[in-house]
Amino acid sequence: DSVVVKMIPDNRLPPRHLHAVRTGKTFAVIKWESPYDSPDQDMLYAVAVKDLVRKTDKIYKVKSRNSTVEYTIKKLEPGGKYHVIVQLGNMSKESSMKINTVPLSAPDALKIITENDHILLFWKSLALKESNFNESRGYEIHMFDSLMNITAYLGNTTENFFKVSNLKMGHNYSFSVQARCLYGGQMCGEPATLLYDELGTGSDSSAAQSDRGTDVAAIVVPVLFLLLVTLGIGFVVLYMRHRRLQNSFTAFANSHYSSRLGSAIFSSGDDLGDEDDEAPMITGFSDDVPMVIA
Repeated sequence: DSVVVKMIPDNRLPPRHLHAVRTGKTFAVIKWESPYDSPDQDMLYAVAVKDLVRKTDKIYKVKSRNSTVEYTIKKLEPGGKYHVIVQLGNMSKESSMKINTVPLSAPDALKIITENDHILLFWKSLALKESNFNESRGYEIHMFDSLMNITAYLGNTTENFFKVSNLKMGHNYSFSVQARCLYGGQMCGEPATLLYDELGTGSDSSAAQSDRGTDVAAIVVPVLFLLLVTLGIGFVVLYMRHRRLQNSFTAFANSHYSSRLGSAIFSSGDDLGDEDDEAPMITGFSDDVPMVIA
């Protein structure tokens, strides 16, 4: 004998396995499971999103009969911190988690230009690649002195450059530029960092390495080109000399060719004499050449 027993669902249980599937700059995808398996009716969930930076709350209602529920929280801010609470609509036990959204990217092409008594930091506008960034928000600049082991906040600007003065000789500095932090130093962008450690020569390390690489390339490339040209000219000269020697030998061999013998005849050095003292040698006539006597 057997009997089927159906448990009475307990709507006071919390949602299970609440976790974040994916987070972006302005959204977060969360997923959870129903308090019990295979619900036989729609279940109403309350999703509370608490902004830990702005100290604000938002509540969303989600209705689903599925055992697994996925929901996307929108209109978040880059670099924000949030506390998410999910529970049934009857205010049962809750499940919670914390979410940090992706911060804004670091500015591109951070460069240093050295002037007489100061330096200038330059970078590309962050609005070129971040649609969520407004230039009116601005940037903030920090400096780290490795010799003194001190980090200093230099200020902020809405421009794409910043002037830094009163640097000390012999000190190594690191400069960072990022989207300005909001609400008490939070919701910051990713920093772009550049090392400046050659105050004696008035150039930053990355720029100096780039300049040195450019100088080496400017020297090596012409030298290699000249070597290739010289080798090419040398091959051409050797080829021309070879052809000239070959042509001279061919002409010389043809001038000593005997059609009767079918080969070239060369005299040794002992047979050579003064052309004024001796008559030219007559070697004979070929049988197929007619002789004409006048």
